[in-house]
Amino acid sequence: MNLMKTLSHLNLKDLPMNFCRCGITGWCLEVIFTSTESILRHDWRLMGQTSLLMFPIYGCGALLGPIGNLIDQWLNPGQLMRTRPADLAIRHGFIYMVLIFVAEYLFGTILNITGICPWDYTGRSTNINGLIRLDFAPLWFATGLLFEQITKKRGR
Repeated sequence: MNLMKTLSHLNLKDLPMNFCRCGITGWCLEVIFTSTESILRHDWRLMGQTSLLMFPIYGCGALLGPIGNLIDQWLNPGQLMRTRPADLAIRHGFIYMVLIFVAEYLFGTILNITGICPWDYTGRSTNINGLIRLDFAPLWFATGLLFEQITKKRGR
């Protein structure tokens, strides 16, 4: 694999705009998700919430597509065109889900140390150290694929 050739295709000039796209999308998804949780509490106002701290965390989703492309080049150098789109989506979804869990754990650890972590999953049955919830795996799978789509270059 020619790493320099692969890195040249990442087009870093798009990274700031993609960072903003993912940050804003993540914020919106979080507000929608937390507002639907209010239904379980019989609060029909559907009040959602997020934190300003979440924007840069979700913004890092702009790196998922480039990382997925690097892994594709590593796994199938020169054969990506022969991979079925459904297989590629499944592979990417799992890669992104794992990367999101790792990022959530790392960011959560740092924010906990500073005392400003906006989430705490302690008490949930699938939590790990109160920082991640394994039952969120399907959500992170889909969110990673969504971030890939909104940051994908089109028409060039």
